[in-house]
Amino acid sequence: MHVVFTLPRQLAPLALQNKKVVYDLLFRTSAETLLEVARDPQHLGAEIGFFIVLHTWSQKLELHPHVHCVVPAGGLSADHSRWIKPAYAFFLPVKVLSRVFRGKFVAALRHAFKDGSLSFHGDLQTLTQPKIFAAWLRPLFRKDWVVYAKPPFRGPEHVLRYLGRYTHRVAISNHRLISFADGKVTFRWRDSAHDNEQKLMTLSLDEFLRRFLLHLLPKGFVRIRNFGFLANRKRATTLPLSFQLLGGAPQTEQQASTAGPSDLWSCPKCGGPMMVVETLTAAETQLRSPPVVTAAA
Repeated sequence: MHVVFTLPRQLAPLALQNKKVVYDLLFRTSAETLLEVARDPQHLGAEIGFFIVLHTWSQKLELHPHVHCVVPAGGLSADHSRWIKPAYAFFLPVKVLSRVFRGKFVAALRHAFKDGSLSFHGDLQTLTQPKIFAAWLRPLFRKDWVVYAKPPFRGPEHVLRYLGRYTHRVAISNHRLISFADGKVTFRWRDSAHDNEQKLMTLSLDEFLRRFLLHLLPKGFVRIRNFGFLANRKRATTLPLSFQLLGGAPQTEQQASTAGPSDLWSCPKCGGPMMVVETLTAAETQLRSPPVVTAAA
């Protein structure tokens, strides 16, 4: 399953001034939402596992914080004795996910305000006053937050390839850049409101750089994280167990050593199958490699 949690537009200025705090809360509350709703017997009644990737940009390079979650369609029973599949055509109810996510994030934001973790500058400086901050938060409960949850179109392999291409890339890739002339940058963007129609946008160089720099993350910030039975401290035992319960145990080291070139590789850490998500040409590899440092004469 492919699940996306998006922060409301009103929170973008606060996120820009408090990237580490807000993005950490986005990771934590979206993960807690999935784990809690999936654990509820009224929905799935299972322990699920998933990984989350942070994206902060829209197609126009505007600030648009959201996380992509890739979740197996099912989970482990409480006693880890069986694999539980969804009882309905959908994985988890989107409206429930939206409301739980909204409640958890706003509560966490209030707590961050109380313990002094948030900073306010410029137009947001008045939010340092508790009553004004509370009034600013109140409208967030008047509308539903955006949560997308659907089976991956074109299969789960497509989602892995899609996220695999973008996990370590910056806000805009080279192939979207059209031209740089007369101090202006023109790039291609996809209009999701009009059937993903391809359009061109031209910005001044200063505005293009401003939008690009919006998406720089704090130093050392981890933008890909694992949760549930895929969490780092659990997956060594829970992932092989999941394969076993699903009837597809991962290869042993002996099997992997005798596998042919067409077989999937096994991850040396968790034992799960690995697949190629992107192949780089020699030119692309050179473009992505760090610059060569030459000694001064």
